[in-house]
Amino acid sequence: MIYTVTVNPSLDYVVDVDGFRTGTVNRTKNETVYPGGKGINVSIVLRNLGVENRALGFVAGFTGSEIEAMLSRMGVDSDFIRVGSGLSRINVKLRSDEESEINGQGPALSEADVGSLFDRLGALSDGDTLVLAGSIPASLPKSFYSDVMARLSGRGVRFVVDATGDLLKKSLEYKPFLVKPNNHELGEIFGVELSSRDDVVPYALKFREMGAQNVLVSMAGKGAVLAAADGNVYQGDAPACRLVNSVGAGDSMVAGFIAGYAKSSSYRDALVTGLCTGSASASKEWLATKSDVDAMISSYGGLSD
Repeated sequence: MIYTVTVNPSLDYVVDVDGFRTGTVNRTKNETVYPGGKGINVSIVLRNLGVENRALGFVAGFTGSEIEAMLSRMGVDSDFIRVGSGLSRINVKLRSDEESEINGQGPALSEADVGSLFDRLGALSDGDTLVLAGSIPASLPKSFYSDVMARLSGRGVRFVVDATGDLLKKSLEYKPFLVKPNNHELGEIFGVELSSRDDVVPYALKFREMGAQNVLVSMAGKGAVLAAADGNVYQGDAPACRLVNSVGAGDSMVAGFIAGYAKSSSYRDALVTGLCTGSASASKEWLATKSDVDAMISSYGGLSD
């Protein structure tokens, strides 16, 4: 079973406004509301690809109830912990002459709330996969993901970590199956600028030496590099597509990699599925469906030798 954790999920309110101006009334041209959060995106795409999974995390207030309801309508299984006070955050994404975002804070989490999540995670066992994705609220320590992994260490749980900075670095001690920094995040960790796939390769290999089994480095339109557990380095261009919305593309790549590897046990195939799933989502207003991904895979030229 695959589980995802989104510590601070959101309702994403996406609005299009022609010629947005401050200090006056602006009217929307289009508006949409989606459930948001990196782990939630992974869960939705996995569900779209026909892969069973369960979304975990914290919700609060009427916004939290709507997140749960929207996921239920999408057919995504969830088991969120309800926080007693506050509201799950609303993130406003404004698209006009420029794109702007206003992200909410979300509820403060108590020790009891965190304890309830640990109780749920206590049911995981050998063969399960746990996806820890996204940022965490200030009320939690920067070791939160590694704390989770420490509690489950030795149970045969496969960890996937999509995070930045200390959250990512501290997870390496527990040898996660997959980590997915982008090239900028990987460069920040090592204090270098990584602009090409050739630049990325040695640092992806270093990250493997530091503990990660597979290091998948996304590079937006430049494709991705995979330093794989089999000792090989795979890389490829992003499939050609018209960029519509990059939000969720990286999360879609993670979901595609997980789904591809589950189907074939091939790192090469997993990378192809990840690349095509990420691009399929980037070419849409929202997250890719199975037919979107299948079409992208059928037209993809393949990885670089």
